[in-house]
Order: sequence, then C-alpha cells, then structure tokens
Amino acid sequence: MGAGFEEQNVKYMLLMQFSAATADFPSIDTWSPQEIQAHIGFMRDSNAKLAADGEMVDGQGLAGADQARIVRAGVGGAPVVTEGPFAETKEFLAGYWIVDCETPERAVEIAAHLSTAPGPGGHPLNMPIEVRPIMSAPPQEL
Repeated sequence: MGAGFEEQNVKYMLLMQFSAATADFPSIDTWSPQEIQAHIGFMRDSNAKLAADGEMVDGQGLAGADQARIVRAGVGGAPVVTEGPFAETKEFLAGYWIVDCETPERAVEIAAHLSTAPGPGGHPLNMPIEVRPIMSAPPQEL
C-alpha cells in the first residue's frame, strides 16, 4: 500500500425481508403487545450497540406493504402509480440497516444477529437478511 493510503471500511445494506407466503412469519397484527415490545426492544438494543461500535450508518423499519406504491413513468414522464397491497408479492422489505464494516464477514455476523430478533412466543424469527455492499463508484471495467 502506498504512503498515505488507509484501508477503508465498506458500507453494506442489510435488507430485512418478510415472507407473506409462509407460516414462518405470522402477521405482526397477530402478535401480543409483549411480543411486539420484545421485538422492538431487540432492534433498539441492536441498533444502539452498532452505533456504540461505530458501525451504524442508518437503519429504519418500513411501513407495511399495504402502504407501498409502485411508480413508473407514463406518457410524457407523468407518474403512473399502482397502490398496494400487491397480491403477487410473496416477500416484502420490512426494514434496512446501512452499516460500515471492516470486513464482509462482519456484515454477515451483524445480519445473522439481526435475524434472531424475537417473534411470537419469544422464539427467534430467523428471518432472511440480505447483505449487499454499497458501491462507492461504478466498477472499474465500466
């Protein structure tokens, strides 16, 4: 490495997916208030730890898929909006984190921890968390 070059962390987006097509993820409106509070508390504590460790860039839960809008450009660029819920959608994005990590393995470790968020009965949801590097520039071959 040349003089003055510092190895930089890479940002990753962790995408929390829920599947409406499986019984593994019962709709949150069927959870007890205590189960919801345990889930939210887990997320709050996880976010606080990531922030304290200097790895948290951003993270947000998203409104339900029934509030989603799909937008495409129509004639003359005018927006054409399709409102949810989308019957064909089997999975939906429930939330995301952007983390700044030293290694891809660390991003995977964070995702695995977040996957264990408690659900009904306090059991880990083991929900899928997609891990994607955030590109800081186009690939060099472009």
